[in-house]
Amino acid sequence: MSNTPLTLYELTHLIRQIVEVNFDHTYWVTAELSDVRPGHHCYMELVEKDASGSEPRAKARAQIWSRQWSYLKPRFESATGQPLSNGMQVLAEVEVTYHEKYGLSLNIVDLDPTYTLGDIARRRQEIIAKLKSEGIYDLNKSLELPALTNRIAVISANSAAGYQDFCKQLHNNPYNLRFEVGLFEATMQGSTVESTVIAALDRIFAEIEKWDVVVIIRGGGSTSDLSGFDTLLLAEHVAQFPLPIITGIGHERDNTVIDEVSHTRVKTPTAAAEFLVAHQYGQLQRLNGFEDLIVNYCKQRLTDERNRLSRATDKIPTLFTLRKEREIHHLANLKNALETAIRSHKIEQTATLQLMMETLRHAISKYFIENQSQLKLIQTHVDSASPARLLKLGYSVSRVNGKAVKDVSQLRAGDQVVTTVANGTFVSTVNQAPPPDYEEERKKSPFALDKDTYLA
Repeated sequence: MSNTPLTLYELTHLIRQIVEVNFDHTYWVTAELSDVRPGHHCYMELVEKDASGSEPRAKARAQIWSRQWSYLKPRFESATGQPLSNGMQVLAEVEVTYHEKYGLSLNIVDLDPTYTLGDIARRRQEIIAKLKSEGIYDLNKSLELPALTNRIAVISANSAAGYQDFCKQLHNNPYNLRFEVGLFEATMQGSTVESTVIAALDRIFAEIEKWDVVVIIRGGGSTSDLSGFDTLLLAEHVAQFPLPIITGIGHERDNTVIDEVSHTRVKTPTAAAEFLVAHQYGQLQRLNGFEDLIVNYCKQRLTDERNRLSRATDKIPTLFTLRKEREIHHLANLKNALETAIRSHKIEQTATLQLMMETLRHAISKYFIENQSQLKLIQTHVDSASPARLLKLGYSVSRVNGKAVKDVSQLRAGDQVVTTVANGTFVSTVNQAPPPDYEEERKKSPFALDKDTYLA
């Protein structure tokens, strides 16, 4: 080992010589593209990731010089329908180079589009398999296209020729059908396709009651810009959107993932307009057919009803006679039943009254018998208190002016007193009226004269 140190340039130049000697031919390499920067030349980074797909296990700078780039770019995009972009898997023929100032890098001299096509198809199939496993692949396809689709929400670039062609074809239809179109702008190519189309779908959803159908259109341009429509997130939004989605974003031979999950796929914006016009015209024809059916049905119904009314009118006299006889017979039956019921009720009530009279008579007789002794006792008391009996016992009744004398203070000198005894009456004259304190004096002396002493 030499003890003389090398300069950095001397070391890197040595490495360059070793590389040039040992890597003197090209190699076919598979890798994933990262940090792609196209321009006059195309710079990028080649990456190989580990089994988890999250960490790189190898990296290398790479470039396509302008001479190869002017040839490889159109050939690759024509074959794959897509430009070189981040995350794309490629099979590249490379030269290993080393530069003292720029270090190790790989010069790409050729690309195999068939390898990338296979990877694109594989990734599309993986997305489709994922959508099917989530159970949403056929959701938008299963929606029923509304009978009227004249309120159309369009997702497109405002300046896109395809949008202008769509509106022209729609509004200048030969059937003079009217449509309402609302534009929800989005990017139709490049890395922002996914985010802007999803944002447009969100804006439509916020006012979903205003629209019948959604149309995603992209007219003209290169088919190499369709990769933005081949993402899982965008496909999930389209598949689960609650309105039918019609896609017209590529040429007839191009088919993206959102074409797979949309309700209807047409090849161009003009074809989308023709589809909607044809659908609307079909509904118009259907309505016209319904109109004819309704008119014919109403005519036939009127004829049937007139015939039925005529037959009913002819039957009215006979029906009236039958009904009258039936009602007369019914009234006669009711009359007989009522008379029978009245007679039966009268007999029942008469028997009841007789029974009640006998019961009452028996009760009164029993009552008098039970109370006869009490009546006799009462009669005895009444007889003992009779004025005639009292008169026979020696009592008398004195009256002045027809009023019985109950107190001597009622008497005045000269009063005519009529006295009734058991066998007649006599008249007395009061000679001297008793003193006012007669009652008091009589109570004091047991020998006081009776009040009759004052009678003449």
